[in-house]
Amino acid sequence: MQGSIARVCMIVAAAILNHPLLFPKENTTSLDEEDYVLARMKEHEERLRAEQERFEQEISKADQESTNPSLDFYGWYFWSTLSLVIFFTIEVCRQELNSGETHDHGEDEEGYINSGSVNPKDLALDKDVLSHLCETSFKPFVHESGRVQEFVEGFADDLLEALRSICDREFDMELEDFIGVGSMFESWRVCKPVMCDLIVPFATPESYNFQFELWCDISTEFPLDLQGCGRIKLFKVSESCSHCLSGKNTDDEDMLCLLHNRSHSSKADDHDLEELLCSRNTAYMSKDQVMKWFQISVTRAWGRISHKYEFELTFRNLDFPGALKVRFKSGKVIVLNIIPAIQLEDSHAYFISHFPSDSSNITDIHWQLSFTVYERNLLKHMAKKLPVKSCHLRCLQLVSFLHQKQSGLRGRSGLTNYHLKTAFLHLLLSKSLSAWKPQNLDQRLRDLFVFIQKSLQEKRLTHIIIGNPRVPLEIGVPAIFQAAEPVNLFRSLVLQRQVYAKMVENFEEMLRLAPMLIQEYTPHFSNGGLNSTNVS
Repeated sequence: MQGSIARVCMIVAAAILNHPLLFPKENTTSLDEEDYVLARMKEHEERLRAEQERFEQEISKADQESTNPSLDFYGWYFWSTLSLVIFFTIEVCRQELNSGETHDHGEDEEGYINSGSVNPKDLALDKDVLSHLCETSFKPFVHESGRVQEFVEGFADDLLEALRSICDREFDMELEDFIGVGSMFESWRVCKPVMCDLIVPFATPESYNFQFELWCDISTEFPLDLQGCGRIKLFKVSESCSHCLSGKNTDDEDMLCLLHNRSHSSKADDHDLEELLCSRNTAYMSKDQVMKWFQISVTRAWGRISHKYEFELTFRNLDFPGALKVRFKSGKVIVLNIIPAIQLEDSHAYFISHFPSDSSNITDIHWQLSFTVYERNLLKHMAKKLPVKSCHLRCLQLVSFLHQKQSGLRGRSGLTNYHLKTAFLHLLLSKSLSAWKPQNLDQRLRDLFVFIQKSLQEKRLTHIIIGNPRVPLEIGVPAIFQAAEPVNLFRSLVLQRQVYAKMVENFEEMLRLAPMLIQEYTPHFSNGGLNSTNVS
């Protein structure tokens, strides 16, 4: 028995002393050295297995000759178990070593290939070529945008007026004037077909009102994955008539509330908005119910005015009520995103039923807040202070253009134009005004690439308005949003690893292809020279 114990100890000692993890080499091994280490480990494993088999045979023979079989059985059980544990530990360590070596030279746990990343600072970008591309490819969009906006505004006014005419102005939701947002109305559109985003706020009739619950309000509790969202409670004003007399009590039961009379209340009961627009068995506004109501209303409104127009109007996406497509007889297409929204009190923040590029799974009663009006105002505010013919919009156009081409090559990813615009606005606020001179276009484009790449690596891109002290006070952001914690637009990537991996892969490929795409889409003479169009 003592001889057996001694042999086990020798095996264990040999395994530990010869295992490469005990005396690791420096982390500068070449591939040949790694192969040598793995070969040695395999040899040790084979030698240890042979020793174990010989040891088991000797123990089995000793058991047959032993006079105390019970004691030897337990002794063998103990030492066999110990041996197996040690071999298991060695195998686990070997697997960890292999995975560690792979990690040093390959992908990390999120699929991001460090060795394959492109340093945007090294991109070969010619400022004259960039300016020429903007002048020849993007500037025509600016001239076209004026005519498109004129048509869209006239058509939207006509459609909404028809929609108002089919609603009961006293007891139905009241539609307000639309607000144009996005690239078309911010003068940085670069894509076809023409796309226009219109926010259409609607308000309650006199017998109802809204009550808002925000994620950043200390009196409410919202999960972390619902940052930037809120709930909207719909309630009848008649239920609050006790407050109509400024809190004074009255014993006159026959006194009539002049603002909320009983005839209004009884008619409103016959036209119950809670059942129409709220989530079942709750007083919270339902996005799905609102979208159904809006889609039906738009369809009825178009039926009233369709005879006045000679184009075809269809729903581009039935999941989004205002995703419309206008197709003219000439084949020209204009995409309209008419988005129903609810204004947050007297601010320029709007609860949006959906975003055109939204792929999130937010619950039906949680509405995302849109700050696009503040973003548009911020862009206008900064443009007034920038140098003459500044390159800021061209910088945003170029990155949007390259992203569009990349999406055409590899398909869409989780990275959207809104992310690009947010990164651009962060860069616009962080750089000095003189940094945006027209001759600095190539440098600012590289800076924007660096910012986006770093944001993807860190999985962090904060909202440009919420909790951002750099936003000028002149923009008029409400204090509750100024004081709120910054909202990370990439937070969902923590749980969506495949989406994140595709975003990084597409962006890195976009960087690699950027110089080639810019050269390919820049008009040239037949002799290879640039077109003679003026370059600013």
